[in-house]
Amino acid sequence: MSLLFSSYTLHSPRGSLELANRIVVAPMCQYSAINGEASDWHLMHWGNLLNSGAALFIIEATGVTSDGRITPACLGLWDDRTEAALKDKLSRARKLAPATPVFIQLAHAGRKASSATPWDGGQLLPVDQGGWETLAPSAIPQLEGERLPHELSKTQLKELVDAFVVAAHRADRIGIDGIELHGAHGYLLHQFLSPIANQRTDEYGGSFENRIRFPLELFAAVRKAYQGVLGIRISASDWIEGGWTPEETAQFAVQLKTLGCNFVHISSGGVSPSQKIAIGPNYQVPFAKIVKDQSGLPTMTVGLITDPYQAEEILQKGDADLIALARAFLYKPRWAWEAAAALDGTVTGNERYWRCLPREAQSVFGSVKVGQR
Repeated sequence: MSLLFSSYTLHSPRGSLELANRIVVAPMCQYSAINGEASDWHLMHWGNLLNSGAALFIIEATGVTSDGRITPACLGLWDDRTEAALKDKLSRARKLAPATPVFIQLAHAGRKASSATPWDGGQLLPVDQGGWETLAPSAIPQLEGERLPHELSKTQLKELVDAFVVAAHRADRIGIDGIELHGAHGYLLHQFLSPIANQRTDEYGGSFENRIRFPLELFAAVRKAYQGVLGIRISASDWIEGGWTPEETAQFAVQLKTLGCNFVHISSGGVSPSQKIAIGPNYQVPFAKIVKDQSGLPTMTVGLITDPYQAEEILQKGDADLIALARAFLYKPRWAWEAAAALDGTVTGNERYWRCLPREAQSVFGSVKVGQR
């Protein structure tokens, strides 16, 4: 039997969550919110991906504060207004798709906040053009020449922890099935982990133990407040000399496990424009293997995984437990259907789509047969 189409169970204090297969739709920013509120674009986008055949869908990076958004067009979950909009669009999307667990990625962009959307250049926005003051572990900009971020005080660190906790409560009220904290891609938690961005001289900077202190404190606070499935996405390498390493990622994951972490989602990069990424198929899989082997945590891998046989091989070798895809699902929203046909697996599909399959792929929906008038 194909491992990609075998079930997998994630455990939490609240109980077990069984995934029908090992395919995950990774969080993908859409830059389509209005003042943090989910829009009709999200309704369409989520409904589409909830019909993908993947066993788990993760909502994009969602700001826990308004100044924690990457761009002014990013999704938020920091007040009743943003909560109501997200609940409305998500509940409507879920009614139009087979039952699928949904996680949300809670995030703060730190010094990478206040940026233009990618199609508008992606650069830091001036305050007089809709930008705002950014926050970071240290007053070090992402790009040389940018205005300096404000170095977070200990009082502000406590306020940020509280913001994540409140957002977790809001996600729970909406009916979200799990939470992924964003500790990757050069955003705030990653900034604390990396010596490239974190040059504090107090107990939150310097040594490895100090740099992981705030992310661990934040994780512990969310874990105490939220009993569902809780994990974190981590950039396992800064891809730059003197930066955060895969070995540190594994040590960090071991400590997260003691705090009740239920999974890790392994990516890389994003903290420095000087990064030298050796990009290619499976380029982040070795990082996932290191973390999985050393921590024993359920591990997602992601990054240029585009072929069903490629995904299956990763699982067969034991390099990861779950396969996350992002852009592949934008290009082929029914990627999981094609994978099921290739690997003799089955998926759950909306009955409106049953008759679309080519004759050689009829087994994708199991024993379902549909006639044509």
